[in-house]
Formats: sequence, structure tokens, C-alpha cells
Amino acid sequence: MNWWEGLILGLVQGLTEFLPVSSSGHLVIGKELLGLSKELGGTTFEVFVHFGTVMSICVVYHESLRKVILEGTAGILSPRSWKSSWAEKEGFRLAVLILISMIPTGLVYVLAKDFIEAQFQSARFASAMLMVTSVLLFMTLLGTRSAGQLAPWKAFLIGLAQSFAMLPGISRSGSTIAMALYLGTQRAEAARFSFLMSVPVIVGATLLDVIDIIREDTVIYWIPLFLGMAAAFVSGVFAIRTVMAFVQKGRLHLFAIYCLIVGICGVLVFSNKSGVNLDGGNEPAPGIKKNEGPEAEARMIINEARIHLL
Repeated sequence: MNWWEGLILGLVQGLTEFLPVSSSGHLVIGKELLGLSKELGGTTFEVFVHFGTVMSICVVYHESLRKVILEGTAGILSPRSWKSSWAEKEGFRLAVLILISMIPTGLVYVLAKDFIEAQFQSARFASAMLMVTSVLLFMTLLGTRSAGQLAPWKAFLIGLAQSFAMLPGISRSGSTIAMALYLGTQRAEAARFSFLMSVPVIVGATLLDVIDIIREDTVIYWIPLFLGMAAAFVSGVFAIRTVMAFVQKGRLHLFAIYCLIVGICGVLVFSNKSGVNLDGGNEPAPGIKKNEGPEAEARMIINEARIHLL
């Protein structure tokens, strides 16, 4: 990967991670167009640029994150004060709701892991899922209430929406914000919760991937990685503020037009390539040979699980 390719993909990641247009779908399509699908082989680049985007969340929502970390930790470690903490401390409530939202994501991944992983090899599938994202965004026009607060059952359903966004082309921010709006959550709160609930998974995935990089003798192109991460950070801050403005004005559906156009064009461009890979998991991931044994396969599965939970 050249430095300019890392820069471009970092910009794409930063913008599409928070704009409701699917970062994973754009990365799959972008790598296919640049001829990088086989060259990248693993998840190192994706995790680095995801870390850049999570840093942009830390900048925009630093006060909310501070409350989640401090009040959430203090409250969880004091079971006797859970009831009062839930009533009085916003940071504790957010921490609990974020934990609840992570439950369906993990369950869906365990049940559909092979199918999910296989689709990251298909740019045509990602394009088709962009059209699904378009429908989700258009549905926000159907008159959603915007007066309610977040509740545990709402957090679970929002987490369920996030689990489907593990498929490339389904926007994580788009599906979670849309679900929150369908459930009557206030617009600003819906957007904030969507961004905050992505932080623990992205940070955890990044730390685990760094440990693997240190342990393994992996060839890493550091300049493209850091350029991509920096580009993802800067563009991520811009994207968060843009989405907030669109959500506040009730114009989230405008992104549906873009998703529909890109999705249709992608399906047409990649129509001569293989589509949905329903037997995903039979072939080893790039860089893992069949005779490398169970230890190598275990490393591959763990590595894939991290990126798909982002």
C-alpha cells in the first residue's frame, strides 16, 4: 500500500464511519477499485483507521465520555448504589445502556459469523447493502417521535440494529440512529448514543490487534497506516458535526439518495464478479495457509471477530 492509498482510505473511513453511508461498505468497494483487496490480507489497516475515528469521538464528546468512565466505573463497582446512580448520574446510565447495546451484537456475530465474514470479500454484496441502508434512512421520513429518553429495552433494540451493521454496506451510524428515532428518542440523544456505543468495541479491537502485531512477525507499512489514521481522525470530527446538524434538522434521509446511487452503480460495476459467498469459512483468509495448524486458524478467527464487531 502506498502512502496516498492509505491517505485516501483513511479519509473514506473517517467520513463514512459517522456519515450514515457505511464505512465498511466503502472500504470493501474502495479496496476493490484500488486493487488492494488481496494485498491488505488482514485487518491491521482497518483497525488503525478505526482508532483514528474513535479519537474523533473522544474530541467531540469528551465530556460525555468522562462521565461514562468515571461515574460508570464508580457506580458499577458499588452495587448497593445502582438504583440511586441510575436516577441521579447520567454517566452511569449511559455506561449501562452501552453495555446492554453490546449484547445483541455479540450474539448475532456468534450465530452468523461465517456468513458475515464471507461478505467482506464481495464488493457487489456491499453495494447491495448500501441500497438497504438507503431504505432505512428513507424510513425516517415516516414521522418518528422525538421526545422520549433512552431506556434499557431501547438500548437493546439499538444494539440489534448495530449487529446487522456488521454486514458491509449497512451503515452502523445510520441504522442505530434510525432505530433510536423510530423508538422516539430525542434527536440529539440518538446521535450521541450511536457514537458513544461504538467506543468500547473499537478501542478493545485496536488494543488486541496491537498485541498481535507485537507478537507476530508481521510486515507493516507504517507510513500509510499513520497517514490513514490521521486522515480518519480529521475527517471523523468533520463527519460527526455534520451528522449532528442533519439529525437535529430532521434531514437524515438526504443521505439515502447517495447510498442508493452508489449502491446501484456498485452492483452494476461489480456484476461480473462473484456475489454473496454463502459458504464463507471454507477457504482460509488471505495470509493463512491450510497447513498452518489450529493455532493459526484461532488467531485468524479472533482477528476477524474484532473488526466485524466494530
